[in-house]
Amino acid sequence: MVAPEPTPVYGGTASFLTGARGVRMGDIHYIDNVTVHTGGGPGDGLIDGWELLLKNIAPNALHDSSARYDAPKCDEDTRVEVTGEIMDWIQDQNSPQRVLCMIGAAGAGKSALQQTIAERCAKSDILAATFFCSSADPTRNRASTIVGTIAYQLGLKHPLFQSSIIAAVKHDPLIFSRSIQSQMEGLIVLPFENLRRSQEIDIATFPHAILIDGLDECKGEPNHIADPAHLGADDRCQAEDRQAELLAAIRRCILDTDLPFRVFIASRPEWAVRTALEPGGDLHQVAYCIPLSDKYDASGDMHRYLQRRLEYVGLRIGNPQWYTEDNINTLVEAASGQFIYVATVFKYISERRASPAARLKVVLTWTPDECQGARPFEALDRLYTNILLAAKNAYEAVDTHRGRDFLLLFRAYHISVDGFFFNVDEGLSTSMHPTADLLSALLSLETGAEESLISDLRSLVALETHKDFDSLPANWEELPLPARKPEVAAAIIRRLVRRVVPTDFM
Repeated sequence: MVAPEPTPVYGGTASFLTGARGVRMGDIHYIDNVTVHTGGGPGDGLIDGWELLLKNIAPNALHDSSARYDAPKCDEDTRVEVTGEIMDWIQDQNSPQRVLCMIGAAGAGKSALQQTIAERCAKSDILAATFFCSSADPTRNRASTIVGTIAYQLGLKHPLFQSSIIAAVKHDPLIFSRSIQSQMEGLIVLPFENLRRSQEIDIATFPHAILIDGLDECKGEPNHIADPAHLGADDRCQAEDRQAELLAAIRRCILDTDLPFRVFIASRPEWAVRTALEPGGDLHQVAYCIPLSDKYDASGDMHRYLQRRLEYVGLRIGNPQWYTEDNINTLVEAASGQFIYVATVFKYISERRASPAARLKVVLTWTPDECQGARPFEALDRLYTNILLAAKNAYEAVDTHRGRDFLLLFRAYHISVDGFFFNVDEGLSTSMHPTADLLSALLSLETGAEESLISDLRSLVALETHKDFDSLPANWEELPLPARKPEVAAAIIRRLVRRVVPTDFM
């Protein structure tokens, strides 16, 4: 006689084969309340919970995944202040804020910082789990795989945690299609409570650092469109909703419970994370926030980065004088605080089959001329173009903005910062620095249109109010003559149109 399959019990105790007689034990392995199938014969319907979990994780998202070989990280003497601040926060388990959000512009070095922190936490045995998102990798650009991947890593820390995860998957094989909060409750919260009740280990020693990098690069569910620049409005909203869902689940399952985990999230300042940190958001006043691009000036670190690497190239080619200090200063200034710029420059200069000196000269004298064959900033162009086109698609897909050219409008607002010139009468010209509201009126846009225009560009640009603009009138009727004459307005618009059409997108 073969005993019937026992009913798995999650979060409690199970009576194994109670009342059975003449039992024949075949291919069954018993682990702490969990019956796991280990290879029965044909037709055996038992579920291997761990195997099912492995089918729903993203191995490429781990900090030490082979897919992320030679991942960028901070040099030993760079980003010292910010890495120290983050590590102090992670190690202080008595701090009331258990989520840290580091937001920064595209290319500010967020992923390098996350990689550095992950390696330091792993060395200190406090790393619980990591998930490095990437919009370009379809295996790690979905929010639905984050919880399973984190649970997998937590399961490796203790066999009881692992067995509880297996039990949860066996109890509900469809758990990976549930909401993110349901997954987090079943695969992380309850297994940890089981571990705590068991008293098998000192919970204070359990690894507690969970790192999630590139939250803004998470999409919705699989889409045949791989390029984020060509996502439709619905795809964009679905991605933002899933990112917001993950942040809400973190709030309810970790912040509102007594779990000891500390979650470090890095993201561009896109809609989901901005909304979560604003008043009324899930993380408002409960998250520790580091505005990377604003709080830390990376110029000194970039200078040291280039100095060290150009010195190395000099040793390789046998010419330590092949560059100058002015060259480094020029490159650092051109970077505008974005680490990705100097990293891209060095990668181009250090191409092993090219002349470093010749390539350095190309970088220093490069202009966007179609006749030039060299493309030293191709990686940067691709990054910024994708962000810009994604914002264009999202803006122009909204009904109220149909018929308006996003790139044209964005260029108009950009030019207005520096001022633009126009002719009032023949031979007489003047310049104008309109406020954003005034420019919106001239362009027949609603007040505050600039906020909507850059909504998806906050990883590249920021709105600033110049003190000299405060006295300028916001309403068309209040403009001094001759500026409010229709022919003057027409001249302004014509001049704008001639100057702002981006030739790269025509």
